[in-house]
Amino acid sequence: MASEELACKLERRLRREEAEESGPQLAPLGAPAPEPKPEPEPPARAPTASADAELSAQLSRRLDINEGAARPRRCRVFNPYTEFPEFSRRLIKDLESMFKLYDAGRDGFIDLMELKLMMEKLGAPQTHLGLKSMIKEVDEDFDGKLSFREFLLIFHKAAAGELQEDSGLMALAKLSEIDVALEGVKGAKNFFEAKVQALSLASKFEAELKAEQDERKREEEERRLRQAAFQKLKASFNT
Repeated sequence: MASEELACKLERRLRREEAEESGPQLAPLGAPAPEPKPEPEPPARAPTASADAELSAQLSRRLDINEGAARPRRCRVFNPYTEFPEFSRRLIKDLESMFKLYDAGRDGFIDLMELKLMMEKLGAPQTHLGLKSMIKEVDEDFDGKLSFREFLLIFHKAAAGELQEDSGLMALAKLSEIDVALEGVKGAKNFFEAKVQALSLASKFEAELKAEQDERKREEEERRLRQAAFQKLKASFNT
């Protein structure tokens, strides 16, 4: 009995091996269907053109920073007076007022449409591509809009001669200089005139004070000489 059972097992094993060697066979009727194999996952989507462009822009900026051609972005709080020491406090205040004037959204940025309105108000309208080019030239964080620091960077580049003469940014800087800095020049003129006048008054007062002091010293010297002469004369009478 045991030998017959062992023979049956060997026969089933041989049949199974033959079936595996000959390839997949149709399942007999009534047998459970084999589980379907999981479908392979689709390949990862290739990066889009915009992602490639952004990566290329970031790499280009990193090269500029390493070569000293661009200012690295700072993580600390932005202080215009320390980062742009070449600008007077009055000029920074005037530029800040101008920035806030065209920041219609009150979000601390000048976007494409707000820049379009600014250039039209300044009398130098730009095309859509021209506006995008203007922002791109100083857009350090690649957000497509101008922060106040990037707005000041326009005037820094203009003063350093880093802008093309026919560029939109140069037009903005020149027109803003006429509208914004003129008052600052007048203020400086009045300030220096007042300073000179104050110095003149101070010099006049010091001269008058010195003359009075000299006159007092002269009178004291004359009094001392008279007293000395009187004492000498008195001594001569007593002898």
